[in-house]
Formats: sequence, structure tokens, C-alpha cells
Amino acid sequence: MKNIFIFILTLLVATSCSEKKAKYVFFFIGDGMGFSHVAVTEAFKAVEKGEMGSEPLTFSQFPVMGMATTYSASNFITCSSAAGTALSAGTKTNNGMLGVTPDTTSVTAISYKFHDAGRKVGIMSTVTIDHATPGAFYAHNPSRSDYYAIAKELPETGFEFFGGGGFAKPLGKEDSERSIYEIVAEKGYTVSYGMEDYLAQKESAKKIIMLQEKGKENNILPYMKDVKEGDLTLAQVVDAAIKFLENDKGFFIMAEGGKIDWAAHSNDLANTIFETLDFDAAVEVAYRFYQQHPDETLIVVTADHETGGIALGNKTGYNFDLTIVKEIFDDLKKGENKEEVVSGETPDVFSYMSEKEVIYYVSEKANIGWTTMSHTGGAVPVFAIGAGSSLFSGRMDNTEIPKKICEAAGIKF
Repeated sequence: MKNIFIFILTLLVATSCSEKKAKYVFFFIGDGMGFSHVAVTEAFKAVEKGEMGSEPLTFSQFPVMGMATTYSASNFITCSSAAGTALSAGTKTNNGMLGVTPDTTSVTAISYKFHDAGRKVGIMSTVTIDHATPGAFYAHNPSRSDYYAIAKELPETGFEFFGGGGFAKPLGKEDSERSIYEIVAEKGYTVSYGMEDYLAQKESAKKIIMLQEKGKENNILPYMKDVKEGDLTLAQVVDAAIKFLENDKGFFIMAEGGKIDWAAHSNDLANTIFETLDFDAAVEVAYRFYQQHPDETLIVVTADHETGGIALGNKTGYNFDLTIVKEIFDDLKKGENKEEVVSGETPDVFSYMSEKEVIYYVSEKANIGWTTMSHTGGAVPVFAIGAGSSLFSGRMDNTEIPKKICEAAGIKF
């Protein structure tokens, strides 16, 4: 019996030692995306098929699932910058602080560790690239709202790819500073505007920032429901990043679905679902890459916190009905306006409604509840697949996630 035990132990150790390290790492952060955001989106997918039930997202089918606690150093309920610092650098900090400890000491994000190890790095988001979550992967500031100072750190990183949203305050708080766009260009970054411009410039660029076409909103990618021809999507930016960064040494990509949070802050049921679907479409791009490199790729999907306290059921009873959201989705695909997408009612009835009133009506009609227009303090899901994914099973704190990512990639934390 003892010899059998030793044999099994030796086999397990040998298997563990022979497991390949993650050469290509994707770290997806659905800002504000709690368990219920995933559940309501999966229920919506079932309704789309004319069924009652739950139709899985790409990432919710990953074989490894865990949960992460999210409290910050100062609060039970974290803000995005404190959570971003925990997810990027494995360190708790106070709400409102970015890339620093509570005593303002700078911490090192894993993006720098990967870059120092010779891996190329890409950071992207559907919101501005100097916002809390993307900013946590390259910047250090006692105030997450100091957008200009945060943005000025971006070109100092040398990271090869940034994409999605532009800059919140490219000319500083008073619009009196030198343009961030000039500064990044001086530091060797090619700034591209729209897919056509990106494709024209990418071959000659060593480092690139991929933004919307000029003349459009450069600061953020549009909500999924507002995407028009020529607009960039997170899935397109992730795909572009993969092709730009792929090399023999590997890469690290952090991609944020930032507008899940924005929609949930507004208690906007339809946009919360649509943005989660949009986020999942970006994960699917990474998953297709994983299928080509299954032994060398790690994909981790999580959230920084939960927003809105969404509840699948709002009143007495045992049902909720997402038919209204399906009607909105179907009509948006046909290009119809907001008055024409409200559950079969005549346009005249809702023409007087403000956007907030329509948002409230949709949740009421669907029997979906919200507890807050802010964040909540609950744990968030963690999904993983690929090399080293077993590390992400079970309960963990958000500060453990970047440490586990480094371990999976064979990089010293």
C-alpha cells in the first residue's frame, strides 16, 4: 500500500512539473459584473431561443470556476480603483487610490512583470484607457480622478498595445496642458483612428494605440446597442491586439468590459445584458485563440466588484420575464427607436418618457429588481481555462488572482 501511495504521489508531482506554463495570458475584467449579471444574461439568451432556462455564455462554460472577495483596505464595498489595484498588483488599497498602497507607496502591476520577462503587453477597455481598471495596470496615483497625470504614465510603460477608449482629460483639468496625444506620439506610439487606419499603420508601428475613427466619440467605445458601421467593438480590439502582440515569447492582455458597470449604475437592465453579451463576444475571440494554442494559453475572467445589486425577481411570485428586453434587442437590430421598442405599446404612450423613465419601466415590466445605483460588497465570479487554470478554483481574495496568473505563467510575482 505504501509503495502504491508513493507511486501515485510521484506521478502527480511529475504531471505537475511537466505541465506547460502559460505563454499567452488573457485577463478579462467585467467591471461591475456579479454572479447575477451573468445569470440574467444567460436567462436572456434562453429567452432569445424561445425557451425558459439558462443558455451559457462562452466564459461561463470554462471548466474552472471560483469566487473572489472584493473588499478594499478602507471599505467593505470597494471602488474600481482599489479593486483594480488588487487585481493588477495583488495589494489592497483605499477606495479612490490607484496603483499605490494606503500610504501612497507605488506598487508593481503584473503587466510590468510580464513585460520585464520579455512578454509583449496589451491593455484595452470599452471606457477611457485612463479609467480606474485599465489605469491600475500601468499608473500610480493617490487619486483615481487625476486623469491627466495617470495618462502621462502610459507612454512611459513601453507596453506595445493600448486600445478602445481614449483619454478622459487629454489636455488636463483646465484644458491648458500639453495634449496627451502629442506626448504619446513623441514616445514612439502610433495613434490609429478606426479599423481602416489601424490596418494601414500596424505593420510599421512598434507600439500602437487603437481608437475610434476621428470625428466620433474618441473617449469610449459605444454601448453595444449604439454600435454603427465603422465603430470599434471590444471584440475587434482584442482580435487586433492578439495579431499585433503574438510572438515567440508570448503576451499578456488585459481587456475590460467597462460599460457593464455604467449600465448597472443606471439600473439599466437592457444595457446591462447587452454589455455583458458584448464582453462575452470579446472573450470568445480569446477562446478561439486558446483552441489553436490550448497547452500554452490561459484565460481568466472575473470582475472588480458587483454593481447595482441586481435581483432576478422583484415582487412576490416565482417568475421574471425578459421578453421586453428581447423585443428591444430585436428592434434595435432593425434600427428602430426607443419609443418603438417598449413591449408592444404604441409610440405615443412613451414619447413623453425620459430615458430614465424608460429604463425604470423595462425593469418593472421584467420583474427585475435593483438594490442600489452604486456598488455592492459581494464576492464576484472567477472563470478560467487553459494552462494553470486549476489555480483559480474555489474561494480566493482578489489580491490572489494576479499572483496565481504569474504562477501559471512561470513569472516571479
